[in-house]
Amino acid sequence: MSFSYYGPLCTEVYDHTKKVGQSFNGDIEYYYERLKHCKGRILEPMAGSGRVLIPLLERGLQVDGVDYSPEMLASCRQRCEERGLKATLLEADLQQLSLPQRYEAIIIPGGSFLLIEKREESLNVLRRLYEHLQPGGRLLLDLFLPDSANDGNQFGGTSTFHLPDGDIITMEGKLVEFDLFHQYKISYLKYEKWRNGVLLQTELQRLALRWYGVEEFKLVLESIGFTNVVISADFEYGKAPSSGNQKFVYEAVRKE
Repeated sequence: MSFSYYGPLCTEVYDHTKKVGQSFNGDIEYYYERLKHCKGRILEPMAGSGRVLIPLLERGLQVDGVDYSPEMLASCRQRCEERGLKATLLEADLQQLSLPQRYEAIIIPGGSFLLIEKREESLNVLRRLYEHLQPGGRLLLDLFLPDSANDGNQFGGTSTFHLPDGDIITMEGKLVEFDLFHQYKISYLKYEKWRNGVLLQTELQRLALRWYGVEEFKLVLESIGFTNVVISADFEYGKAPSSGNQKFVYEAVRKE
């Protein structure tokens, strides 16, 4: 699967910058509000290290997590154990996703769906998710557009992260490809972990993002078979999008 892989250093940075329960623009509150009446199970198929999954568990929802990265899942599992939470966490390629459970809702927060690089693979993932929903079940996910048509380079330059144990991770990002016509960009990220001035570890990541037009993605969902597609802006249900700088939240239903 063409997917931006999260290795050990990337996972450490992710954990440091996306803490459990850390809400971005009110996204956790939004997902909880839309899910709070669910009686059945919920699936987060790109769960990462549990930023959203864990607070939903803590509020009494039944959430299973899937991720492509064993490092991310290990972090999520540890965070659950620290809080005394039991969660079903599975490593899987979403293109081959085949779980015995059918879900009342499936969520993909944080724009993570954009990490599926190739268009046909992203469509296939949506088909697999559709099959894992109960009739009448809902898919909820949010997307965003690149920062600008000229560069869209949110990973440019060098960032420094000071970890709680005193170690330092630097991340250098370079935009290597930006294709406005085909709607994707590719950045190369280099992570270096330092301790008292000594380089301990280096990691390289190829990070690809594919984006979709607001109405385009609605048509994509409908082509898969979803109905009752609602697009909301900035985590306000029913608020019509009006700017390319907003987050776009989709809610769609599998046919009864």
